[in-house]
This record gives sequence, C-alpha cells and structure tokens, in this order.
Amino acid sequence: METYYDNPDIQALQARLEHTDPGVRRVALIELADLEDSDALPLLASALRHDDDAQVRAEAARLLEAWEEPGIVTALCDALSDADESVRDAAAQSLNQLKSAAAGRAILPYVQHEDALVRSRALRALRELRLPDGAESALAALGDENPPVRREAVSVLGWLKFTAALPHLARLAVDDPQEDVRRAAVGTLAMAEDEAATAALLQALQDPAWQVREEAIITLGKLRLAQAAEPLVEALQDDYWQCRLQAARSLGKLRFVPAVSNIARLLQHSISNLRKEAALALGEIGSPAGLPALQKAEQDPDPEVRKSVRIALAQLSFLNHESPSAT
Repeated sequence: METYYDNPDIQALQARLEHTDPGVRRVALIELADLEDSDALPLLASALRHDDDAQVRAEAARLLEAWEEPGIVTALCDALSDADESVRDAAAQSLNQLKSAAAGRAILPYVQHEDALVRSRALRALRELRLPDGAESALAALGDENPPVRREAVSVLGWLKFTAALPHLARLAVDDPQEDVRRAAVGTLAMAEDEAATAALLQALQDPAWQVREEAIITLGKLRLAQAAEPLVEALQDDYWQCRLQAARSLGKLRFVPAVSNIARLLQHSISNLRKEAALALGEIGSPAGLPALQKAEQDPDPEVRKSVRIALAQLSFLNHESPSAT
C-alpha cells in the first residue's frame, strides 16, 4: 500500500521504486535524493533495508550520507551486516561522513554487535566523529578477539587523545600479536610523555615488523625525548631504508649533534629520498661538523637532493652566524 505524499515529485517516484527493473529503481532513488526533502527519507531507508538488488541497496546507502536522523543512522548501521560487500562498504562510507553527536550515540550500540565487521566499522565511524561518549566503548574494545576491531578502537582513543587509555595502548604497542594493531598503538603514544609510553616506544624500535619500527621512530621524533637520541642513532642502521629515513628526520628534530657523522654517511646512500632527508636533518641539527659532507653533496646527481643540501647549508650559515660563538 502506497503512502500519500504532499510533494507530487515524491509521489511519482514512489511508484517507480516498485518497478521490476533495478536500474529504474536506482535512478528513482537518485532523483529522490536530489529533491533534498526529508519526507523522502523513509523511501530511501526502505530501499536500503528491503530492495532485493544489491546495487540498489548500495545506491541507497550512498545517498543517505548527508542525513543524520537517528532512524537513518540505524538503517546504515544495520546495512553494515548486509550480505553484499558493496552495500556494507557504501554504508560504512556514509557513516564516516556523519558529524553530529546524536548520530554518534546512535552508532554506539553497534560497537557491541555480534558481527566483528560491524563492530570495526562502527568504531571507524566513531573515530571520525571524535565523540567523547565513545571512549569507554573503545577502551573495552581493546580486548576484542578480532584484530581489526582492536585497531579501530586504538584509533578512536588516539583521535580522542584519551590519556586514561595510555597504559593499555602501551601494552598493545608491544604485546599485540597483530602487526597493524601494534603499529596503530605505537602512533597513539605521541599523546603522552610518561615513562610507560616511552619504554614501550623504545621497545617497539626492536619490533620484528619494520612498519612498527618506523612508526616508533616517527613517534619518538614527535615527542622530542632526549633519552630517545641514542636508540635513534642505532636506528640509522636499520635494515629498511624507510626506518633510516625517519631516524634521520627524528634526530634532526632533536638536534642531536653526536649523530652528525652517522647521518652524514647517509648522503652516500643509493636511495635519493634518504640522501635528501639526511641533508635536511644535518641542516636542522646545525652543527658545523656536517658542513664538509653537505658541501660534497652539492654535486649530487638528484636535483631534489641538491635542493635539500642548499637548504641545509643556508640553515648552517644562519645558525652559526647567529650563535654567540660566531661573534
């Protein structure tokens, strides 16, 4: 039985939603959304829940992204467990666009859903909302048996800068069996400077996964912790050049003069990005001890490296000109 709508355009499109051709129904949904009339929302939600064609349901999910009414948010959350992956993905993407606290509160119950995929995607939507009410749910989800759920929970807590979770995040950074969870946890430790977080970050420098080591190096650079300097010098010898690059960058932030000779050796590396970052790090440190290596690197075959060398030389000139010992 059709519902009567005051808007004649909605009334006309309602009939097309019953058409046997999924393409006709899909176009009708698009036209309904173009009306930007909230009276059409029940029809879009109904198509998401009940249409027998996955492409139509996915289109409905995409079209609902601009609406934050609790009933619509619930329909999108329910669609996270749709039998078709494209529908689940479209619903998740629409949930990620939500902005209101009310929408976040409608998502919260789904963090406890029996389906791990629903739990993880509900947490991802909460991350984008930065909803304070989601902190306790995310904290509890750190113990979830499913790795993607734990990873998304870590991200929620990091985005919220929920410092009460730091001991738990430090533990995951070191002990979680999944590499991507450890990496995410390491990144969140940038919000703290307590000893527990520092110890976890230093331990993560020895992680078997180079991506976790790289994240630990980056995070230590953000924190600018003096006690991290020597371990970062050791990281300049990492088997992976990506870790060496980040170690040079972090030591530059720390302006750790004893690292100059180690960083200068990277100017001979075959990878140009590493040479470029080494030059910039020497400029950041500002020690005259880096001058000979930089002058030699002025003839580097890569123009981007030469540009970084010029920047570094200018920094050295300025810093040593401004220092009391130069006058």
